[in-house]
Amino acid sequence: MSQKQPIRSIGLVVRQDRPQHAITLATDLTGWIKSRGLDALSEPLTAPIIGARPAEPAQLGREADLVVVLGGDGTFLGAARMMGERETPILGINLGGLGFLTEITTEEARNALSRVIDGDYEVDRRITLEAVVARSADNGGQEEHFRALNDVVIVKRAFGRMLDVRVVADHKPFCAYRADGLIVATPTGSTAHALSAGGPIVFPSLRVVVLAAICPHTLSNRPVVLPDSFELEMHIKSDDLGALLICDGQESAHIDQSDVIYIRRGKHIVALVRSAHPYFEIWRDKLRWG
Repeated sequence: MSQKQPIRSIGLVVRQDRPQHAITLATDLTGWIKSRGLDALSEPLTAPIIGARPAEPAQLGREADLVVVLGGDGTFLGAARMMGERETPILGINLGGLGFLTEITTEEARNALSRVIDGDYEVDRRITLEAVVARSADNGGQEEHFRALNDVVIVKRAFGRMLDVRVVADHKPFCAYRADGLIVATPTGSTAHALSAGGPIVFPSLRVVVLAAICPHTLSNRPVVLPDSFELEMHIKSDDLGALLICDGQESAHIDQSDVIYIRRGKHIVALVRSAHPYFEIWRDKLRWG
C-alpha cells in the first residue's frame, strides 16, 4: 500500500476458541468503532456475539480497510492469508503467547486503533513466500500454489524418518540435506520455527530468507541467509512415503518423490501496523534478554 487509504470499514478477527476475555475486548472495540461512524465486520460465528456485521473470510478480506487481530501469532497468520492479494493494514492485539506479530497489548488496544483511524501510523511491509508444488506427469502434472508469511517447512511424511532433499539456489546446485526437516523462513519467520532450529534473528526490513535444517545429520549444515531474489528449487530423494510441505503451520500438501518444490519471494507483502515500541525493545521483552 503506497498511500494510506481512508478507513471506513474495520474487520475484527478473533482467535478461534473465542475465550471470554477476547470476546469482551472485541465487543468493546466493536461498539467503539461503530460510535465513530465506521463499519465493523467479523466472521459469521463471531459477529453476532460482538455486535459486528457478519462477513465470510473472503468478503472480510475484500471489504475491510483495516483488520484488527485479537489473538496470537497464529491468528495473525490466518488473517494475513485471509487478505489474499490485498495489502490491507493489519493491527495485531496480543491475546496469545509471545506475540511477535501481535505486538499491541490489550491496554494499548483502543489508543492504537484510534491512531490508525486518524492516520497516525506506519506500516512494516513484510515480505511473503510463495511455494509452488509442481506435480509430475504421473501425479497429475498440475501446480499447487501456497503463500506463507512466516515459513515454509518440509518434513518427512512418516514419523521418525529422515528427510533427504537436494536444494538448487538461484539455478545453481546448493546443498544436499539429510535432516528431520528443512525450514525456509522470511525475516518475520526468523523468530518462529527457524529460531528453534538454531537460525538467526533477522531484522524485519531486510530482503533475505533463512534456510535452516531441523536436526541435520551433518553438523556442518548450519543455517544460511540468502537474498530473497533467489528462487529455491527442491527435489525430494525419498521412499514412496514422500514428504509434507507446511506453510505457516496452517496449510499443507503431500509431496511425492517425483514432485518438485519451488520457493520464491511472494508477489505481495503483508502490511503490519507498526507498534510504538522499537524492535529491540520487543526482542528484549519477548526473548527475555534483560
